[in-house]
Amino acid sequence: MSSTTRGRIDKRQAILDGAFTVFARQGYAQAGVQDIALEAGVAKPTVYNHMTDKATLFRHAVEAAAMTALDQRVAALAPLGDPGDDLAATLEGVALALLRLHTDSRYCALRRLLYSEITHFPDILDIVKEYGLDRLNHALADRLARLALAGRLRTTDPDLAAEQFLALILGPLEARSQMGTRQLEEAELATIARTAVETFARAWVVS
Repeated sequence: MSSTTRGRIDKRQAILDGAFTVFARQGYAQAGVQDIALEAGVAKPTVYNHMTDKATLFRHAVEAAAMTALDQRVAALAPLGDPGDDLAATLEGVALALLRLHTDSRYCALRRLLYSEITHFPDILDIVKEYGLDRLNHALADRLARLALAGRLRTTDPDLAAEQFLALILGPLEARSQMGTRQLEEAELATIARTAVETFARAWVVS
């Protein structure tokens, strides 16, 4: 890859990151392209060179943030590939990692943007479907299916097991955090992870 191409990619990423920060801080209506250019450290015409208008920039910024969020969550599942002797402990570690990601300030900002702008940009529902919990559930089901084949889980329906695992951690999180409006302490996240895995293990883990 040439230095010119790399520079263009880096500049585009800076614009997307800056745009997301400004949209999250000010909302779509109040965000200005000049504000985004300043946040990204580029000239205003450079923003338009990469994105034709503010609406296009908003869609791309939200999509990039959603892609990053999904990649982080899928990466958090990696310990399930080699869980060692204590599967419950590994599941608890994965649950805690997912809870931390779900309460990350950038992810909370993404959710607020989706909720607040969905009526103006109904097509961003496609972004939710492409990079949301369904994709995470599918990735988790793949890991659980491998564990079932290895005799570590008693399930013939890894999709259901994955769905229930995520529900056990995210359901209490939504309730305790009041849908993301209250920040939870690390100890509270650890408690959610532990109790979720205790329930999940009774139903699915081979002792």
